[in-house]
This record gives sequence, C-alpha cells and structure tokens, in this order.
Amino acid sequence: MTERTLNGAAFAALVRQGAAQLANDKTVVNNLNVFPIPDGDTGDNMYMTIESGCSQAGPDSTVGEAAATISKGMLLGARGNSGVILSRIFAGIAKGLEGIGQVSLQDLEKALQCGVEEAYKAVPVPVEGTMLTVYREAVAAANASGSTTFEEYGAAFLKEMEASLERTPELLDVLKKAGVIDSGGAGLVSIARGIMKALYGETTEPVQSSAPAAKKIDLDSFTPDSVLEFGYCTEFLLRLQRAKVDPDTFDEKEIIDYLSGVGDSIVCFKDGSIVKVHVHTRTPGDVLSHCQRWGEFLTLKIENMTLQHHETTIKDGFSRPAKRYGIVTVASGEGLETTFTEAGADVVIQGGQTMNPSVQSFLDAFARTGAEHIFVFPNNSNIIMTAEQAAALYDKAKVHVMPSRNIGEGYTAIASFDFDSPDPDQLEESLKEVMAQVVTGMVSTAIRDADGCKEGDYVGFTGKDILCGGASREDTVVALCAKMEAGDRDVALVFYGADVPAEEAEQVAQTLGNQYPMTEFMVTHGGQPVYDYIIILT
Repeated sequence: MTERTLNGAAFAALVRQGAAQLANDKTVVNNLNVFPIPDGDTGDNMYMTIESGCSQAGPDSTVGEAAATISKGMLLGARGNSGVILSRIFAGIAKGLEGIGQVSLQDLEKALQCGVEEAYKAVPVPVEGTMLTVYREAVAAANASGSTTFEEYGAAFLKEMEASLERTPELLDVLKKAGVIDSGGAGLVSIARGIMKALYGETTEPVQSSAPAAKKIDLDSFTPDSVLEFGYCTEFLLRLQRAKVDPDTFDEKEIIDYLSGVGDSIVCFKDGSIVKVHVHTRTPGDVLSHCQRWGEFLTLKIENMTLQHHETTIKDGFSRPAKRYGIVTVASGEGLETTFTEAGADVVIQGGQTMNPSVQSFLDAFARTGAEHIFVFPNNSNIIMTAEQAAALYDKAKVHVMPSRNIGEGYTAIASFDFDSPDPDQLEESLKEVMAQVVTGMVSTAIRDADGCKEGDYVGFTGKDILCGGASREDTVVALCAKMEAGDRDVALVFYGADVPAEEAEQVAQTLGNQYPMTEFMVTHGGQPVYDYIIILT
C-alpha cells in the first residue's frame, strides 16, 4: 500500500485486520496475567471491544465517518479496563479525523495523538508501565520519525510499541515480580501487527471462535398456571420506509408518545433512517403492529422477563413507580446472584473475574432500575472503569459508582443500604466507610508457581496478597481464616463455589466454628466460578 492517503474503506479494513490478529493472539494476551489465578481476560476484553466496533463499520465514504462508526461500536461494547482504554484511544482518533474525507500521513499523526490525550483523560490516575505508556511512546516515536509513507510510519510505530512493551516491567513492580509484560500493551502490539501486515498486503484470517453458550432459561419459572407479572422486554431496529413515511422528517417522538402509554423502560432514538426501540410492555404484538406503519424491522427480540437468563436477574416488576434509589451490582453464580437480590439489588449483571460485562450491559441495567439515583457496585477492580464509562453516558438518572473491589465489599454495602436516607451524597460516603471495614478472602487454584505455591495448589489471598497455600483446599480455607484473624470478627459469611461439594463446605464450617466459637459462620452455596471459597468478615 503506497497511497499518499487512505479512504474510509481502507481505514476500516486496517482496523479489521488488527482485530483479526488479536483474535488469534488473545489467548497469549490472556496468559500474561500478573496474578497466578485464572483472571487473565485482557485479550478477550480487548478483542470483544474492537470487534464490536468493526461489526458496526459499513461502506463509509470518508475516513471521518468510518472512524466515528467504529468508535461508537467500541464504546458500547467496551469490556474491562483494557477494553475501555482501547475504546477511548479510538474515540480520540475519531475526534482527530472528524470531517476528513481521505486521511494523509499528517492527518493520521494528529489523530493518533488525539488518541493519547483521550485515553489519558479516561483514567483518573494514569499508571505508567501499562498500555497507556505503550501507546503514548509509540505515537511519540512514530510522529518524530520523519516518515514519508504509511509503511515507514507504521514500522516506526510498531518498533517503538514493541520496545515500550518490553520496558513495562521496569516501570511497574507488579509486572517485574510476576515476570510478565503488560497484557494490555501486548494486546495493542497484536492489533498494530495486524494493521502493519495489512499495509503490506497480507491478510490475517482469525481463528474460528467457539459458539457462544446458550442462554440458561428456566422454562419452569413460567408454568401453565403462571400469571404474567413483568411483561416482555421488547427490542427492535426499525428501518423507516419511504413508501410509508419521509425518513428525513420523521420525528421519533410519535413512537415515544405511543410507547409511553403501553410500557416503560423506554429507549427510542433515530439514527438516519433507522429507529432503535427498547420497551418493557405487556403487549409486544400491539407495539410491533403500531410501529410497522412507518417501516420494517431489521432486528427483533422479545423476552418474557419472568424467565431469568444469563445476563441479569430482575427483581422488580413491570410498570413500577419511579423511586429514589436503585442498586445495580455484578456477580456470577446462582447463589451469589440470589443473595444480592435478596439484599436489595434491583439488577444483578452476570459477570466478575474472567467475565467482565460491557458498557452496554450497565446501560441496560440502569434503565431497568427506574430510580433517580442509581448506586453501582462493580465488585471487581477490573470492572470499575467500565461502570464509570457507562455512568458518564447515562443521562436518565444520577449514577453513583461505588469502588467495590470484591464481592465482600459490594455485598456488605448493599446489605447496609439506607433506602430512607435523604442525602445521596452522604449515603455514598457512609457506604464507602462500610466497605473500608470489610475484609474479604478468597481461595482459588494457582495456575503457575508463585510466592511459595506450586501450580495446581490452592492459594488463599486477600486483594492481591497471597497469604497461604497448599495441596488441601480445606486446610487452605482454615489457614486463610487464621491469617485474616477471623476470631476478631462477629460474623463470617462463607460462599462456596460451583466445584465445591456441599459436604466439604459443611465440614469446613464445622471446623471453623470449633476453632472460632465467638464468630458466627454463615455458609451459603454461591455457585461462583474461579473462587472455591469467598470469605467475608464483617
């Protein structure tokens, strides 16, 4: 490729080739995890984010249009910290290319620098030695290289990006200790390599991904004797038809006014000749018939909200009145999801370690609460930024993102939530104080040798600190409680995971109860993956 400029189709093709390379490398990127348990999902997060953007890119005639389309798709599909940062890089690039038909090398240099600025703005406390550093240093080196062709520029960019990635352990002690390079930076290098290959005419074919798991639907939750309580979640894309209406002058308020009389949780907006609709209604057939007067459907989804599925657990019914406070949280495992719902959560998004929910998942959850103030508990440090990104986009309520780093902090805060508090800001501060008093420990399996533990051993830890480990899972739980000084607390909640037999959990509870007679141990089947035990000391 020797053109002096790139059009929109060429730009989108380069990004797709970057995504294809990452699809092939994502397992390698995943394995660059700092912590020796299965929490390495950076490759998956970054790939799902960029693929979400690529899937939206069509035959755009200008570079500015192509970049804006890709950026919008990535924003809504962003997952995890790495995905959010990647989406902000592309948001900055799109901003720099706005209004440009064909991009010159000078235009590209400026746009990539806009990506640096946008990415750093997205992180309150930027940490050097991460993907931020890798991208910034690559842009700086390429812009100073004096390149006169896209190929020369790309070569300088990739060379410095690879060198910067190798330097990340020198800037970040946790990387040096674990003996790995930054995983987010590695994801960026993978994307850059795919783009570089495409500049030279090579095509990267992504490996075939396994089919996504089918939704887990409990059909027995709606029997022949059931009464429809919650209505149907109805979503569709409507293409306005010139034979029925003038797409250019059509005002979507006509649809909104109608939907307001037959449902709630309404989202409706027009983008060109397409209208996006989301509504909770008892009469989806009437909605479809009414809207078909203006166009035809491109996509359509109708779900009975009584049936629980893998994305969320819905507590509230259809057509509930507006309320002051709503709670959205993140958890994985049937027992944990039920526990959070019973504690007061309106929506439980399925996710957590290795399963970071997207920005869109949070936006959908916010819309379901029907509250003026929405308190969000991500329960994982790698999900906090995604929740904050969603909060910045949501304008139907005030969203308070609580920095809960684990299940213990989130559960304890929700359990102590004062729904009668007159001041949401004071409530936020009091919840932060509650979270600061909680100690949460977890037991999982080591996937490599680290801190005296061998691969395959059980490790007990709080935060990122490994406190104990060994070949016996039960002994590791008991040792972890000793390290956490469980005897100094009144109550200990113990959630055992999907792979732990109930008999074992009961025996562990009995052992701990005998060892700490002044502490009440409450054992519940959480059903969570990754962590065999989660211990919450309050």
